[in-house]
Amino acid sequence: MQRSDFHYDLPDELIAQFPTGNRQDSRLLHLPGGTEAPVDRLFVDLPSLLQPGDLLVFNDTRVMRARLFGRKASGGRVELLIERVLEPGLGLAHIRASKSPKAGSRILLEGGGELEVRGRQEDLFVIASHDADLHELMRRSGHMPLPPYICRDDEALDEERYQTVYSDREGAVAAPTAGLHFDHDMLQRLDAMGIERACVTLHVGAGTFRPVRVDRLEAHVMHSEYAEVSPEVCARVRAARARGNRVVAVGTTSVRSLESASREGEIQPFCGDTRLFITPGYRFRRVDALVTNFHLPESTLLMLVAAFSGYERIMAAYRHAVARRYRFFSYGDAMFLERSAGP
Repeated sequence: MQRSDFHYDLPDELIAQFPTGNRQDSRLLHLPGGTEAPVDRLFVDLPSLLQPGDLLVFNDTRVMRARLFGRKASGGRVELLIERVLEPGLGLAHIRASKSPKAGSRILLEGGGELEVRGRQEDLFVIASHDADLHELMRRSGHMPLPPYICRDDEALDEERYQTVYSDREGAVAAPTAGLHFDHDMLQRLDAMGIERACVTLHVGAGTFRPVRVDRLEAHVMHSEYAEVSPEVCARVRAARARGNRVVAVGTTSVRSLESASREGEIQPFCGDTRLFITPGYRFRRVDALVTNFHLPESTLLMLVAAFSGYERIMAAYRHAVARRYRFFSYGDAMFLERSAGP
């Protein structure tokens, strides 16, 4: 398939710039697994689409305050996005400046602190902090790394609303946005129904926003992200399947984690980087249904959901969502997708 096969027209005003008043206030587009048309619902209707014993799998990553501003010691302005912390004082970062800094350059941060550029690792800069743990430096001087299509500076409300209520393990530079719709009341409703919950971890990287630049999908090199699937999660997935219940992934990051742990067939504990690129024709091994947001045109995540629910059905559902004025992307509305009967 071609990248252009995944284009759709989206008016700018449908890109959500702020979250809804409450997490559950979003709409929910339900796409059944058969041939039925999409159904317009509200996110509060989600429990009615689940059955007791179904297993919801969440991604418990926590977004770092990874955007930092400062100046080179020589005077030029710099913006950094810390992609990954390798050890307390060492990390990898994207750096935006009028001129790329050289190894040995010092960056003086707004809010205090100093970083040294050590060199390059592929398309990232190796940075070092001599006087503070990088996580502490981000908490003190960093900003929430809102996506590039949110055309405003981060605000106080983003500190809460660009995190899931169950976030636990710091390490992401973008939120697993399907989880942003769940509040504690919704989780309690699901618990009361007998819906089971488990958590994987995938630290979402800035590559999730990187456009596909090649025409043929098979020529695309997928970005790398760190993921963990524990032995306990594997056991719970096997148990849900054995009793005839569904495994419902909350977000494409949970899908990629579970499927990465199932590349050899049976699900097995997984810990490490994944470059799994899911496109139409992929055979899903572990996920039966998916809660997800709407994704960018020609993006790898749109390709994933097209593989899950069928290309024609997904593209028709997106056209339906545009016509019905759904809100798109990170702070937008949600979908509930049931897996197609295809490959």
